[in-house]
Amino acid sequence: MSRDDPEKAGTTAASAPTINPAALAYVKAGPKQLYIDGKWTAAKSGETFDVIDPSTADVMVAVATGDAADIDLAVAAARKAFRDPSWARISPHQRSRYLLTIADIIERNADELAVIQAIDIGMVLAQSRGLIATMPDVFRYFAGAATKVMGSTYPSDGSSLTYTLREPLGVVGAIIPWNSPAFAFAWKVAPALACGNTVVLKPAEQAPLLPLRLAELIEEADLPPGVLNIVPGLGAGAGDALAKHPGVNKINFTGSTGVGKGILAASTGNLKKVTLELGGKSPNIIFPDADLSKAIPAALMGFAAGAGQICVAGTRIFVHEDVYGEVAAAIAQAAQGMKTGNPLDPGTDVGPIISQKQFDRVSDYIKVGQDEGATLRTGGQAHAGSGYFVQPTVFEDVTDQMRIVREEIFGPVAALIPFKDENDAVFRANDTEFGLAAAVWTKDISRAHTVARALEAGTVWINTIYELDVMVPYGGYKMSGIGRELGPESIEANTQLKTVVARF
Repeated sequence: MSRDDPEKAGTTAASAPTINPAALAYVKAGPKQLYIDGKWTAAKSGETFDVIDPSTADVMVAVATGDAADIDLAVAAARKAFRDPSWARISPHQRSRYLLTIADIIERNADELAVIQAIDIGMVLAQSRGLIATMPDVFRYFAGAATKVMGSTYPSDGSSLTYTLREPLGVVGAIIPWNSPAFAFAWKVAPALACGNTVVLKPAEQAPLLPLRLAELIEEADLPPGVLNIVPGLGAGAGDALAKHPGVNKINFTGSTGVGKGILAASTGNLKKVTLELGGKSPNIIFPDADLSKAIPAALMGFAAGAGQICVAGTRIFVHEDVYGEVAAAIAQAAQGMKTGNPLDPGTDVGPIISQKQFDRVSDYIKVGQDEGATLRTGGQAHAGSGYFVQPTVFEDVTDQMRIVREEIFGPVAALIPFKDENDAVFRANDTEFGLAAAVWTKDISRAHTVARALEAGTVWINTIYELDVMVPYGGYKMSGIGRELGPESIEANTQLKTVVARF
C-alpha cells in the first residue's frame, strides 16, 4: 500500500498558516532533555533519538534517550521528594492547590498543547483540542479528591481504638502510550499526586513532545523538586528499567497487551502494585430499531477517529440482518467521503498513522483480510507520497475466526458483521480475548440494559460512543487490563491501607 499526497500531509507553516506559533517554535527547538529532580538534563549516555512527523515522515527534533542510569536518578529523586517534608508533610489542601494550579496552567496553554499533540501524533486538530480540554477537569477532580483520602474507625469495647489510614504508595512509575498522551498524562499524574505519591513518567518514544512541554509549563506550579520527573527513552531501555526498578512502588501502564504482560511479570521483583489498560477489539452492536441517523456516524467515528489508533475503537460492527444492507452501504459511503491528510487542516477527517512500523502493520492486516477471503468494501489504498496515511477501510464477508476480526489492528480498519438476534450478537461480541469497551444501539430500553449486562467489557455505551468522564472508573475485562483509572477507584489504586490498633 502506498502513502498519501505530501501536499495534503505536511505540517509546515505554509500548509497551516494559522498554527499556534508557540507550538511550532517548541516542536522545532531542540534537542529536548530529560526532566529529573526539577532540572532539565541530557541523558547520562549523551544519546538522543529522532522524533518523526507522521504526516511527512521527516525528522522533527531530537530527544534525549533516557536509559536505566537515568531511571535510577529519576527514581532516587522521586523517593527523596516523597519523604521530604515539602511534599510528605503538606496539608491535603496544599496538595489540592498544586493540582488546581496545574489545571489553570493547562487551560491557559490549551491551544499550544493541542497543536503540539496534533503534530506529534498526527491527530486531527479538532480532536486534539477536545482531548486537551478534558485535562483541566481531571486535575480539578483530583484536586477535590486530595482532601478526601480517608480511613475508617471500627467498633470496640471502649478500651481500645481501631482505625485505618489510607496512605500513599511512594513512587509511581507511569508509562504512557503514543495514541493519546494528553489523556494518559492527566489520568496517571493527577491521581498519583492527589494521593501524595511522586511520579516518574516515561512517554512513548514515538510521541514525547506533549509530556515534555507539559513538564516545562508545570514548572510554574512550583512543585517540590523530584515530585514529577519525565524520562523519555526507548521501551527496551527506560521503560523496562522503570518497570523492574525496586524503588518503584507502582506501575501504571497504558499500551499493548503484549507489553502489559511483560510489565506484570517485571512487577514480581518487589511485588509492585500494577494498573494496566491494554488492548481492545470493541464490538459496536446496531439493532434494527436503532436511530440510524446517530448510529451510523458514530460507527464511522468509532473506527476512524484518531486514525483508528484508539484502544476502545469499535472495529467489529455488528449490524442486525434486517438493516444490514442499509447500514453497510451508508458506512462505506461515509468512509469513502472522509478526507485523509494534514491533521492541522480544518478539512481533514483522518490524520496519519503514527510511524512507519505501525503503517506497515496496518497495511499487512489489510492484505491479510483480503487473503483470508474478506471482501474489501472500501479503503485499503492511499495516494503516493510521504507520511503514514491509511484510508478508512471497511471489510465485509468476514468470519469470526479471521485475524482482522480477532486481533487488534490499531488502524482505521473495521469489519461489518451481520447478526440474527440478541443472543447471537452477545455471543459473538464476547467471543474475543479482549473486553475494554462495547456499544449498543437500540430504542428498546429493556434490550439495551439486558445486552449491556451480558457484554464482557469494562465500559458499555448505550446510544452513544466514546463518552468518558473523570468521575467514572475506566478499565478492561479479560486481556484488556487490570484495575481501574479515574473515579473513586483511582484513590484506592494509588494508596495502601494501614490498620492501627491502640489499647488504652
